[in-house]
Amino acid sequence: MSQPETSTESATAVRDLAEVPAVEVVTAAAVHLMSAAAVKCGLAEDAEAGGHLDLGEARVLITALAGLVTAASPEIGDHHARPLRDGLRSLQLAFREASPFPDAHGAGPGEKYTGPVR
Repeated sequence: MSQPETSTESATAVRDLAEVPAVEVVTAAAVHLMSAAAVKCGLAEDAEAGGHLDLGEARVLITALAGLVTAASPEIGDHHARPLRDGLRSLQLAFREASPFPDAHGAGPGEKYTGPVR
């Protein structure tokens, strides 16, 4: 690519990002984390058979999701945050169920941000 094309593409990308509301960026990031965590927790079809079950990776993803959702919730409003919190809670419970040695309540992934999940 020539230099002018790169500059034009970069300007277009910045303009496109500038037009996206923050709530959509936060929600998209949360959905990506949720999807990856679900696969790593074994919730995807044939996850175990395909070697996708990885609770160590799932813990990292769920903790990152919990931090994002907890920090963003006051900013994006309850209408947008509620489904993210529900999805996070479902993943935390799925992690606990998939774990051969479940963490103590309050010590599971993301629970330092959300509090104990039951």
